[in-house]
Amino acid sequence: MPMYHMLGQVPRKRHIVFRRPDGGLYSEQLMGNEGFTGPSALLYHIHPPTTIKSVRELKKLVWEADDSAALRHRHFRTRQLPKGGSPTLDRIPLMYNNDIAMLWVEPDTTDEHFYRNAQADEVVYVAEGAGTVETQFGPLAIKPGDYLMLPRGIMHRYRFTTPAKLLCFESRGYVRTPSRYRTEFGQIVEGAPYSERDFRRPTELVTHDEKGDFPIIVKQYNALTEMVLDHHPLDVVGWDGFFYPWAFNIHDFEPIVGKVHQPPPVHQTFQGDGFVICSFVPRLYDFHPQAVPAPYNHSNVDSDEVLFYASSEFMSRKGIEYGSITHHPDGLPHGPHPGRVEASIGAKETNELAVMMDSFRPLKIAKPALPAEDERYFRSWIEAGDGFNPPTS
Repeated sequence: MPMYHMLGQVPRKRHIVFRRPDGGLYSEQLMGNEGFTGPSALLYHIHPPTTIKSVRELKKLVWEADDSAALRHRHFRTRQLPKGGSPTLDRIPLMYNNDIAMLWVEPDTTDEHFYRNAQADEVVYVAEGAGTVETQFGPLAIKPGDYLMLPRGIMHRYRFTTPAKLLCFESRGYVRTPSRYRTEFGQIVEGAPYSERDFRRPTELVTHDEKGDFPIIVKQYNALTEMVLDHHPLDVVGWDGFFYPWAFNIHDFEPIVGKVHQPPPVHQTFQGDGFVICSFVPRLYDFHPQAVPAPYNHSNVDSDEVLFYASSEFMSRKGIEYGSITHHPDGLPHGPHPGRVEASIGAKETNELAVMMDSFRPLKIAKPALPAEDERYFRSWIEAGDGFNPPTS
């Protein structure tokens, strides 16, 4: 949950006269959610943010779901998905419902346009890639393992210096830290798996005062619209508030361990409306002398479980690889693969790295994900010798 932050020049009080060096007024813009009652920030622009020269629809975004209604565990290998394109315009939809969508992209081009998602908050997990994301609130450095938090409506543009692989979540609701990790005053509590020191915010403001044609592509109404602004959109001289982009790196997550196996909620990192995001990171195993570190079989009858494997190791799974995504739909029991329970007994630690998203409404599988599906995955709990040999890569 972002804390109050301020960068650049702002007047002593809100909504009072604030003049440019030439005597004109800086243009205020209040940006926030839930009308005027949610988190917001007040920005001061050199030019009004409303001076749009032209508008045109680029394309409608129509996602088709898998025709099959057969209920089964599923596995997708992202290395088999198409590569290339824009980090914002060429994302491949994988699964979705009315609350949350998961998309994948391995971009190979640099956007000239700025991008604004007006219909969803974005959480972008940087599986690979380093660089910067430019925003009106200032630039944010990007490094592997980052969760980039981009609340809806925040204009941004990626500048990668190394090749990127991005797992993108689009949330209809506001993404935040879990309420149980915060005091009634908003401070992260002692015992939470991170603290405010782990959240990275913009620390400098880069202000452009340039006239010209600057394209901004906006996602809204399940369509992409190009708007051409008559000045550089990063013309903010100062801002303050609680609504801004920020980052948290998965390697800063502090795993909670116990005497016996801890349930998945201890790995929770963020919450949204209708879903949660969890982080599985290297950690010590349970320390009871007879502990079984591998998770027990479980049936979550009202949530789908999706795991992105950010490394090739995961203590309870066979046949997955770096970049694998598994989908365990609600109502079906799932648990460790054969041999994994016994192998975990006596083990001291795990080096796994994974991002989990649990949705509380069923997910649809998008058709573009189907070419990357391992169609035999649902049989992977049958032991070798009983008719199935789990894949090893």
